[in-house]
Amino acid sequence: MSGTTRTGGQDLAEAAAIAIIIRGRCVKPEATFEVVNPATGRFLANAPDATPKQLDDTMEGALAAFHSWKVDDAARVAAMYAAAEVMERHAADLAQILTAEQGKPLRESVAEVETTARWFRWYADLDITPEVAEDSDVRRVVVHRRPLGPVIAIAPWNFPIQSAGKKAAQALRVGNTVVVKPSPFTPLATLKWVEVLQGVLAPGVVSALSGGAQLGSWMTSHPLTRKISFTGSTATGKLVAAAAVPDLKRTTLELGGNDAAIVLDDADPAAIAAGIFDRGFVNCGQTCAAIKRVYVPEKLHDELVDALAAIADNKVVGVGTDPTTDYGPVNNRIQLGIVTDLVEDALHKGAHAAAGGTRHDGEGYFYRPTILSNLDDGVRIVDEEQFGPALPVMSYKTLDEALARANDSKYGLGGSVWTSDLERGEAVADRIEAGTVWVNNHAQTLPHQPFAGAKWSGIGVENSRLGMLEFTQVQAVHVAR
Repeated sequence: MSGTTRTGGQDLAEAAAIAIIIRGRCVKPEATFEVVNPATGRFLANAPDATPKQLDDTMEGALAAFHSWKVDDAARVAAMYAAAEVMERHAADLAQILTAEQGKPLRESVAEVETTARWFRWYADLDITPEVAEDSDVRRVVVHRRPLGPVIAIAPWNFPIQSAGKKAAQALRVGNTVVVKPSPFTPLATLKWVEVLQGVLAPGVVSALSGGAQLGSWMTSHPLTRKISFTGSTATGKLVAAAAVPDLKRTTLELGGNDAAIVLDDADPAAIAAGIFDRGFVNCGQTCAAIKRVYVPEKLHDELVDALAAIADNKVVGVGTDPTTDYGPVNNRIQLGIVTDLVEDALHKGAHAAAGGTRHDGEGYFYRPTILSNLDDGVRIVDEEQFGPALPVMSYKTLDEALARANDSKYGLGGSVWTSDLERGEAVADRIEAGTVWVNNHAQTLPHQPFAGAKWSGIGVENSRLGMLEFTQVQAVHVAR
């Protein structure tokens, strides 16, 4: 189907009785705030706006649950398996809410819930046996990993359930309890997800509160919070880090990115265009580790731009409940404004829109997939994180030049190399300053693959055994013989 834009959307009747979850109970809100459907730009539902007293009750409940949750490893494993099963049973219902508030195609919302369930199972299977550092006639030294206590999981609006779920899976496996705070742009599905989990988890093991920035400040500074796992902007991440300092709370911060893809001169543009496009526009470009800028040799530049533009022109942009939709709307008006401003700034400075370059004139926050050429470093959309459906493509003369330009950024979340020579691609990947570098792929995360940002892209590690261990305190037990 040729490129089109459809609007419209599904109304969610009063959020399907969405409530905050405190000590295993659904608590009706004392105050609410509005959630907007990005496919219409209009009111979708009211979400609970938690109070300081409700936060105190939640944290006290999480601490009370912690004392019993941490002691029985087998029970935790069984509960995590049960949680995965209940997620899958409710995936279709959760996906309807998620698409209504986030905008992504319904199939992607279903996949988000199912992915979360898979991560719960993977961590449930992970061995956390203590490490014996020495066992001699002189001494026995055993290194234990002890849980920290109540953990705050602050999730963004691009993958609300998946982000919260990955954090929760790692924290729960080693014996912590979790309090989830979803983004105020997408609170509904996450609150319902936590409600669903109450059927298989003890009260207080996983709780959820929704609210604005003030709630986040209360949670990060709360005296019972022992760990903060945050995914979001670098600017907000700095505030989270500052709030954690007075009480020396542990933090893991997964922040912004400006990921560069470097195409090598041996690559075939026709063969790699689909992969680059898919990894640049994953979740409508609203992915921290998506490709944000492309560097391609001069001799391949025009061919790659034409191939990417042809793909963009054939994508269907529309409401997420339509099965023919490839990309839904940008999630919120603020982000739509950022994308629009960055593209307009680039065009004003001489860039060419090989595809897209405009938003839809009707209702909703829709923006056409955009491929920009005839621009260079120093233009805002190259130097800043657009976090939306617009991708700048720039030419280079030498590989050393491309690497220098790719690395000349405050960000270092991810990067990629695109080539027909995998050995050469891996050698180039070693020279990219980023927490994760892919060869002939990008923005693919796996439960057993560490995910860590360099420079301004974060502190600490998520995912894999390394990520899970960030939710623990090292304790060495030394027994003299």
